[in-house]
Amino acid sequence: MLKRTVLQLSAAVALLALSACATAPAPTTITDTVARTPQLSTLSRLLAQAGLAEALQGAGPFTLFAPTDEAFKAVPAATMTQLANDKTMLRSVLSYHVVPGKLTSADIKNGPAKTLQGANVQLSKSGTFVTVEDAVVQTADIQATNGVVHIIDRVLIPPKQ
Repeated sequence: MLKRTVLQLSAAVALLALSACATAPAPTTITDTVARTPQLSTLSRLLAQAGLAEALQGAGPFTLFAPTDEAFKAVPAATMTQLANDKTMLRSVLSYHVVPGKLTSADIKNGPAKTLQGANVQLSKSGTFVTVEDAVVQTADIQATNGVVHIIDRVLIPPKQ
C-alpha cells in the first residue's frame, strides 16, 4: 500500500513538473520578442530586411525602443519608400532605436544615451513617464534574454551626419 502511494505521488509530481514546463514561456531574445508582439510586425519585418534581426539575437545586452505599427504608419510615405530602397539608411534608422546595455525604466535617467547608430538619443523620465526623443514609452520593460524592449509611439529619425 505504501509503495503504491509513493508511486502515485511520484507520478503526480512528474505530471506537475511537465505541465509547469509546458505553460512556462520559453526565454526569448529581443528579435524573438519583437516577432511575437503583434503590434511590432512592421518593425520585425524591417529588422530582418536591414540585417539587424540576427544582431539582436546576439548576447547583448541591448535596449530596444520599438516603434509600433501605428508609429510606422505615421512616417511619410516618401520616407518609407526611401528606407525600403536604401538598406544602409534603413539600418541607420533602426540602429538609432538600440542602446547598448540593458536599461529598464527604473535605470533610465534624464540625459543622452549613445545608440548603436552612433548618435545620442535624449532620454527623459518623470515618475513612471518615460520618453526617448519625442516618443513616449507606451509599454516598458518587456524582458528578453539579451536585454529589454520598450514599445514607443513614434519612429526615431537620427540627426543628419
